[in-house]
Amino acid sequence: MSETKSGVELIAAERVRQVKQEGWTAPHDDRHRGGELAQAAQAYLFAVRWSLVEKGVGLSPIPFALWPWERKWWKPSEEPVRNLVKAGALIAAEIDRLQRAALPSGDPQ
Repeated sequence: MSETKSGVELIAAERVRQVKQEGWTAPHDDRHRGGELAQAAQAYLFAVRWSLVEKGVGLSPIPFALWPWERKWWKPSEEPVRNLVKAGALIAAEIDRLQRAALPSGDPQ
């Protein structure tokens, strides 16, 4: 029997996947200074609500309207947990970006 991963484990694995497979590294994330990472997480959270409450499909116009980037990067799942994992990984990326931005210049990260 396989053990189910916790939410934290799923989010951490997704963040690793985003960096390794998608190339969304710290320098890339640091260019998004306008809250885009948090806004993208919000879009995935709205997709969860849409699928659970409104019984809609992941491509509802409400979450996509929040999406800060090109449509080709909007990849909601029909699985609410998957969208929560993506949102969590984006929130983690935004936390890391804000913490790096708060470091005095020249400090090691």
